[in-house]
Amino acid sequence: MAKILIAEDEPDIRNLITFTLRFAGHEVIDTPNGYEAYLKAKEMAENGDLPDLIMMDVRMPRMTGYEACKNMKEIEALKPIPVAFLSAKGQEAEVQSGLDAGASAYIIKPFAPDQLTAKVKELLGQA
Repeated sequence: MAKILIAEDEPDIRNLITFTLRFAGHEVIDTPNGYEAYLKAKEMAENGDLPDLIMMDVRMPRMTGYEACKNMKEIEALKPIPVAFLSAKGQEAEVQSGLDAGASAYIIKPFAPDQLTAKVKELLGQA
């Protein structure tokens, strides 16, 4: 199905997301922070092996999801790739910051695996 790059610093949540998306048939590349996600996305763009979707936590060490998204969106090949933020913070200002950074969606934690799968389908245009 789709190739999805994820960035989540909490190992249990990262494993749950990875398992859920792989179970749904997706290829998942997981990274532990925004900086690693940015480097991986840049490498994928340079190799012409683009992800179909990028999902990131907002608050992570080394580089926040917002910073990573802004940096990724400066790379021409990554501009059209949808980015979804995953966060426990769902205040309107927080969501707006994510959208301002270039995100297509903001997914509030906690979420059930079927909710995550449905949102991924929607973001990939498969809903």
